[in-house]
Amino acid sequence: MVIPMKIDMHCHTKEGSLDGKVPIGDYIQLLKEKGIQGMLVTDHNSYNGYRHWKKHMKGKEHEDFVVLKGIEYDTIDAGHILVIMPETVKMYLLEMRGLPVHLLIDIVHHYGGILGPAHPCGEKFMSYARTKRHRKNPQLIKRFDFVEAFNACEPLEANEEAKKLAEENGLACFGGSDAHKEACVGLAYTDIPKNITCESDLIKCVKRKIPMEGEGSFYKGTVKEKIGKINKLLVFSFWFYNKGAGMVRRNKRKTELKKSEEEQRTH
Repeated sequence: MVIPMKIDMHCHTKEGSLDGKVPIGDYIQLLKEKGIQGMLVTDHNSYNGYRHWKKHMKGKEHEDFVVLKGIEYDTIDAGHILVIMPETVKMYLLEMRGLPVHLLIDIVHHYGGILGPAHPCGEKFMSYARTKRHRKNPQLIKRFDFVEAFNACEPLEANEEAKKLAEENGLACFGGSDAHKEACVGLAYTDIPKNITCESDLIKCVKRKIPMEGEGSFYKGTVKEKIGKINKLLVFSFWFYNKGAGMVRRNKRKTELKKSEEEQRTH
């Protein structure tokens, strides 16, 4: 029997994101209380939130709830990208921020994964459509598999623009809360007309163009709303931090990239 599902496709946990405030166990309980059947864990450049669930909770708690492994990757040139790999694939490279987006797309697709821009029409530097990469090569959007078309922490105008971007390019529309705090958990989700039990199920749905829709309501307590014009300084600070953190991980990233290239040549 096919049971339509609601899955929050953008979730930050205390165990995996430095700015995450909600432990993954609490996160799951809050989503269940709101009638949501699953979550995609998308911590910043880290799988630690998912690892915590797998090590301490899988098979013991919330067996009626689906937890999927994802990541929100910081590219060096195209903002934040949500990545979902098949459950059989382990890639430490995806925990090392700083790859250029064209290379990230090549790697993810080679290993059977899917990816798409998070909040693509949001803040400068962090959002794909606000980067020089998109402006210089607008056709690059067609290489993605989906777009986060509804993000609970973005304003109406940004979400409308994101949805238009997805529809114009024939990409799946995801919805996610992008929650870092309890008050935002479960405000947005993706309606999927299929049973999803693992990452491969979701990947197949996207590749087969199964209709899905991002829906939800808006979170009114974002940092941007609270600090006003000072937010521009915060955004620039993030850009500086992202560049610096990417450089620090350069050698490790190159080592993992070589491993990936060797594996590609042997397959």
